Amino acid sequence: MLEARGLTKAYGGKRAVDDLSFTVRGGQVTGFLGPNGAGKSSTMRMFLGLEHPESGSALVNGRPFHELRHPMHEVGAMLEAKAAHPGRSAYGHLLALAYSNGIGRRRVSEVLEITGLGTVAGKRIGGFSLGMSQRLGIAAALLGDPQVLLFDEPVNGLDPEGVRWVRDLMKGLAFEGRTVFVSSHLMSEMELTADHLVVIGQGRLIADAGVQEVIGSGSRRAVRVRTPQANQLCAQLRQAGGEVTVDGADTLVVAGLDAARISAMAFECGAELHELSEQHVSLEAAFMQLTGHSVEYRTGTPDKI
Repeated sequence: MLEARGLTKAYGGKRAVDDLSFTVRGGQVTGFLGPNGAGKSSTMRMFLGLEHPESGSALVNGRPFHELRHPMHEVGAMLEAKAAHPGRSAYGHLLALAYSNGIGRRRVSEVLEITGLGTVAGKRIGGFSLGMSQRLGIAAALLGDPQVLLFDEPVNGLDPEGVRWVRDLMKGLAFEGRTVFVSSHLMSEMELTADHLVVIGQGRLIADAGVQEVIGSGSRRAVRVRTPQANQLCAQLRQAGGEVTVDGADTLVVAGLDAARISAMAFECGAELHELSEQHVSLEAAFMQLTGHSVEYRTGTPDKI
């Protein structure tokens, strides 16, 4: 289990993490989301003792990282895919880590096979692609067979097969009862992988809830309507309080009114319906709505590029 209790951290007078509290429990994949500059990396580094909070605490299984006697047996992490000496082989890198925590050679071979690196174990890391480096970082995290795992952007550089492999790995680790904490900017992948979400912005907690709850709270469901009488129906829907977006000559996207109400109103005003369908609300849409006020850099829409 991971616990953040009132975590606060500032750099150059600016708070990167601001009185942040949440708990990451075992048996589920917890996604850690936030815009760039939200404080995600700083929070993960505090859990691992790489940064020290100005106030509050970051606990692994109830203790700060520096109190863990054999840390790799309790917590594994991949925060930076290229954090390995380029002159070492994959096997040599993992073996050095293993020796530092009393882990045998057999486990090194096991994690190389688990991550698909068995055939390149003797190759120098400097020649690895980003995807291979990601796999090596995951292998290092798994080395001590820990109950707590932290991954920062684990699918960067991976091809579709690799992305699916990481997704299945995370779910499998959580199914074993382990604590799995994953930071990512890929909302579509988090929607498929995570069971629970911790969302932060400007160092503060925005949401701590299940994936579907976050989606439901952060975005309003919309209904897509196609009709030859779009202008006529649009006026009626807006009068009834619907938020209507015109999407082409015969298509409306309506928020604030359900499909049954829209159907009844179409019948009343003589609008012929060619389509009436509820639109899937994505985690990406919910995330954008929840964190819109916390974005560090906002882009405009220039007239010319």
